[in-house]
Amino acid sequence: MIYKEEAKDLFSVPDEYYLAHCISADFAMGKGIVVEFNRRFDMKRILQKKYPGYIDQYVKCSIGGDCILEGRILNLITKERYFHKPTLASMKTALQKMKEICGREQIDKIAMPTIGAGLDRLQWEDVAAQIKDVFEDTGIEILICKLK
Repeated sequence: MIYKEEAKDLFSVPDEYYLAHCISADFAMGKGIVVEFNRRFDMKRILQKKYPGYIDQYVKCSIGGDCILEGRILNLITKERYFHKPTLASMKTALQKMKEICGREQIDKIAMPTIGAGLDRLQWEDVAAQIKDVFEDTGIEILICKLK
């Protein structure tokens, strides 16, 4: 794994990068950086149309973390409802699912914001440690785009 943190606009990275962000299983996407993902990629409508009833499956299966690839967007699902807060356990499960997708789809470059550390209130140091732990045995480049 190649891990970098840079002061950079996430949406300015080259198209060879897949973009990752966190969402809730209800696909609410009403606050934070997900609003920009929705504006740019119509992600809310696409996910609602393609995965009707997803939240019921998420709750019933007690997944506790998931990842859905749509186009070049990796949607890390870290909580059931938009008003819930993720746990480090749900974050780790979502990251592991993202790693599986990357292996299957031969994705080798991911850019993301400081996931879980904004409105979700996880400590960035803890999330960064999980990212490094989950991806340490891969050749994937992970670029963390921090606000300037």
